[in-house]
Amino acid sequence: MKTKRLLDLVFSIIGLLIFGLLILLLIIIASIDTKSQGIFLQKRIGQFGKTFTIFKIRTFSKNGDISTFGDFLRKYKLDELPQLINILLGQMSFVGPRPDIPGYYDKLEGEARKILTLKPGLFSWAALKYYSEESVLKSQDNPQYYNDNIIFPDKVSMNLEYYYQRSMKEDLKILRASIKRIISSLFSF
Repeated sequence: MKTKRLLDLVFSIIGLLIFGLLILLLIIIASIDTKSQGIFLQKRIGQFGKTFTIFKIRTFSKNGDISTFGDFLRKYKLDELPQLINILLGQMSFVGPRPDIPGYYDKLEGEARKILTLKPGLFSWAALKYYSEESVLKSQDNPQYYNDNIIFPDKVSMNLEYYYQRSMKEDLKILRASIKRIISSLFSF
């Protein structure tokens, strides 16, 4: 989809121009708050199962706890803003399955591997459904088990459905719903 890539390119540039100073400010505050580098780099599984480095604003302190500022960033998804760079570089798209750490999407088998042909995205139906995934996992007796056996298979199912339903119209629906969700969370502040 050349049109999708062109739109990703244009809107990531616009996003970086609009949010660039905010991203820089948040990185500086995160550096002070976490007493470490304010940008967080992590290997994720990308299109065709290739790894890439995702950019996020650091939300964890050196001892591994989410800082108060980090919790704020995560609640409003502001820690994700540097992923505009990943979109600009062509590693991600605005819409597509959220990229996961190694050990999940790269281990898919059978029909589910079709998900790997998609470029990972900033927004998806699965990301919307699990907007507060951390809270859901915190409420579980065994968060790892719940993630691996309930949430992840559901995400795979939803992302496979997106694989078959994907279109510019579907992407616009996802973008509209995602922006509405983010705005509503900002105004519930």
